[in-house]
Amino acid sequence: MELRICIDVDDMDRAVAFYTLGLGLRVGRRFKSDFVEILGAGSPIDLLFNAPGTRPITSGPRSETVRSYQRHWTPVHLDFVVDDIDTAVARLQQHGAVLEMPVAERVWGRIAGLADPFGHGLDLLEFKGRGYDEILQPH
Repeated sequence: MELRICIDVDDMDRAVAFYTLGLGLRVGRRFKSDFVEILGAGSPIDLLFNAPGTRPITSGPRSETVRSYQRHWTPVHLDFVVDDIDTAVARLQQHGAVLEMPVAERVWGRIAGLADPFGHGLDLLEFKGRGYDEILQPH
């Protein structure tokens, strides 16, 4: 089974720059001006242009919901593992990210919480030692 991550954006050029220049990923296929595939993470990321105010759901109890690219919370977010978290945070901020949780130390490494320019939350992780295995079997 393949996992593809779909991210709604309201400015395709800005989104492509954020995910390529900011995170070091690369453009795969450009299906149309409103659908660009981003490669280089563990799963492809599909950037999908959808205008603010449009409805993501056409029927059901939440069909009145409209897209907003202000900061929003959802129980799903993306974690990107980086080699140098301080450099990655600075680079993403240059491309419109908002730092919401400054870099913090954990037993497994370091973490920072950000929002992309479209209101989606994401975390940066910089592992040290055995990464998450440090939680399971501390030295």
